[in-house]
Amino acid sequence: MMLGLRTTIYKVLDLQKAKEWYSKVFKEKPYFDETYYVGFSIKGYELGLMPEENSKNKSDNVISYWGVEKIEETFTFFLENGAIANEDPMIVNGCFLKRPLE
Repeated sequence: MMLGLRTTIYKVLDLQKAKEWYSKVFKEKPYFDETYYVGFSIKGYELGLMPEENSKNKSDNVISYWGVEKIEETFTFFLENGAIANEDPMIVNGCFLKRPLE
């Protein structure tokens, strides 16, 4: 039987740089750190980083929504730390986000 989602994995072109960035913004060190996978435990959920050798395989077909208390502050914090906005914040399943559902 299915138990629900547990892990989000991002494939990254520079594993070391991504590990440093996620460690900085989440103020967490990875609990698992190997050349093939870096794992963080973020509020009880797994955030995994895996190396992606071919940038041609990158796509925007995976979307992760993070629950936050103060969306504007959090959004600005990530942008100031090098994140790239693909879209404005929005409300999803009752989460406090900025843009109304269409």
